[in-house]
This record gives sequence, structure tokens and C-alpha cells, in this order.
Amino acid sequence: MKAIELTETGGPEVMHLREIPTPIPQESEVLIRVAVTGVNFIDLYVREGRYGNEPPFTPGQEAAGTVVAVGKSVSHLQEGDRVAWCSVLGTYAEYAVTPAERVVPIPIGVTFEQAAAALLQGMTAHYLSHSAYPIQPGDEVLIHAGAGGTGLLLTQFAKSRGARVLTTVSNEEKAELSYQAGADDVILYTKSDFADEVKRLTQRRGLAAVYDSIGKSTFEQSLTCLKARGTLVLYGSASGDVPPLDLMKLASLGSLYVTRPILRLRHTAIWKVVRPLESYCCFHQPVVLNNFVLS
Repeated sequence: MKAIELTETGGPEVMHLREIPTPIPQESEVLIRVAVTGVNFIDLYVREGRYGNEPPFTPGQEAAGTVVAVGKSVSHLQEGDRVAWCSVLGTYAEYAVTPAERVVPIPIGVTFEQAAAALLQGMTAHYLSHSAYPIQPGDEVLIHAGAGGTGLLLTQFAKSRGARVLTTVSNEEKAELSYQAGADDVILYTKSDFADEVKRLTQRRGLAAVYDSIGKSTFEQSLTCLKARGTLVLYGSASGDVPPLDLMKLASLGSLYVTRPILRLRHTAIWKVVRPLESYCCFHQPVVLNNFVLS
């Protein structure tokens, strides 16, 4: 089969298209013909070697496709099933094997592209809004990168929980996407200081929470956007790693909380995303997605 293979970590130049053996599913695994694979920011970290994967390996860890073979102990899946899965390395390929417990059927009405684009980012948006900082009705929150895949889904989760949602984006086109997802106010950080805009839009009340996937370039200002005992949820570092923090700064800014969560995958967590997607499609409500997929 054809697959992208890394024999060393580094920049995009270390990815090579090669012919490698088609994997064989073990007893509790399934073999899937990949229709589309999601491309997520974490793939860059893996490619750069931040997660310690030993080459050679095939990157990519989110996809959708059709089951072509199952292991002996797998009874809930069969050949021909349309499925999606994530957080298992090896999806930049024509075929991939994955533990059967990580696989979920794709609901009727959901395309391969939607499933591959929504699964990992959907679970991320779910745990951010329900666990890392559980949004309460009436909360005012800020979501950085509001037009990204996670940002769009997080906006929809936040609105469904009764929040007023502010987002940051870089241009007018992305602002329109963010508004379509339900954002109440969108800040163009390329044209104004987002912290000043937050203070203006909230009449200096401050926010219950800031969801920050940018990191180094936004962290300090994000702290100043919070109200007393507000929470900064740092879940990414697109601009670089945040330097060490003096905890006394949290006290001086209003007894703030900072958390750096990570997704720990369980089968039930996947269904918390798949079932809402199914409901959206059945009732013809819009699901705003924004993710790259390869097919």
C-alpha cells in the first residue's frame, strides 16, 4: 500500500510517499481502508519529534473509512462498516489498523469528510467546555483562534451551554466564519489589541474563562482578560511554548486559575461527539467545521 513514512523527525521534507506492507489486524483490531484522514496541529508536533515516536513510522491519527477485515475477537464491527477513529498513529496511508474499541460507526447523514474533520477536534471542544472549565449559563468567555476547527466547534458548545462568546481571528473572512458558528463578538487581533477589546466589550467586568491554543504570544494578555478567580485554559502552543510562570502573578491579577489539560481518550468520549453530530444531521441544523482532510 502507499503511505507517508518518516525515517527521521523534522520539517515537511522528512515525509516521504512510499510503498509499505499492508498491516494485518491482530485479534482485537480492525483493518480499515482510509477514505479521508484529518490533518491536525498535533501532527506537526509528532513530525517534529515532540512526542518521542521512534522512526520509521506513518504519521496521522484521525481518519474515516471502510472496514475491510476484523480480528477474531471483534464482534461489533464487520466488513463494509463506515467508521471513524482517532488518536491512533498511522492514518496517512491507504490502509490502517486500529484497536476495535477506538472505532465508532459513522451515523447516517454524516460524510467521511465530516467524521474525519470533527472527531478529534470535537472531543477536544467537548472536554474544554464541559470539563477543563465547565461553562455555566451567563458566562462570558474568550476563544482564541475562533475560526479554526476546534475554535468553531468550541464556540458552538459554549453557545449551547448559555455563554456569551468572544473570539479572536486574523481577518474579515475568518470573522464571518466565527459569527456563523455563533460568536457574539469577534475581535480582529491584527487590527486592535484583543485585551483592550475584551475590556471594552465586557465593560471591564472580565471573563469567566479564556480558551487559549496560541500560547506564548497571547498568554500574558489572556490573563489580564479574566475576572477575579477566572480560569485560563491553555490547550495549545501555536506561537511557541509559554515560559515559566511566577504564581504570585495569578494572585495579583485576582486569584486566577490556569490549567493545561490533555485529552485522555475513552470510547464513551467518542460517542459524546458522534451522537450530537447525528442529531444535527437528522434535524438539518448546521454544523460548522473547519479542518483539513486528505483523501
